[in-house]
Amino acid sequence: MNNMTEKKTCSWPNNNPLMIEYHDKEWGVPVHDDQKHFEFMALDAFQAGLSWAIVLKKREGFRKAFDNFNIETITWYDENKIQELIQDVNIIRNQLKIRATINNAQRFLEIQKEFDSFDKYIWQFTDYKTKLNKWTSLDQLPATSPESDVMSKDLKKRGFKFAGSTICYAYMQAAGMVNDHLVECFRYDEVLK
Repeated sequence: MNNMTEKKTCSWPNNNPLMIEYHDKEWGVPVHDDQKHFEFMALDAFQAGLSWAIVLKKREGFRKAFDNFNIETITWYDENKIQELIQDVNIIRNQLKIRATINNAQRFLEIQKEFDSFDKYIWQFTDYKTKLNKWTSLDQLPATSPESDVMSKDLKKRGFKFAGSTICYAYMQAAGMVNDHLVECFRYDEVLK
């Protein structure tokens, strides 16, 4: 803060332009589009063990490599496509995560068939509304929650890979199922609108 007109914001984006744009426009905004749900789930799985900044830097590469996260197309990826993805320097070339993304697309379609949409299924874990947290510092943000624990257990039971509680909680933050902007952040109230 160098003057009184500058907006207060969460500090985690630091000075990274991609992180700032993601924080200011996407993070915490409630998602109700199945394709966007799948993109966030896939990207959060690829982020496991890495920084979100790395994932965002490669996001456009992921979109191109994974057919803009077209769920039905991804379910048909074969071994040749997997090997092609492993060689693609524009994405995170982790074979287990690539295979998990294909598997998760197949499981995602099963949930869509059962619930009419993935959105109807996933929002049940927060009673179909955003859980409002009131954090005042970043060190208060949890890595998991009771809701992410239940979500993780159910997703794993349905055959999802890379669906641990920490990944589920990061996904819930991204998809606006929880509002983890700090209360002083200008986005805290904006994402509720």
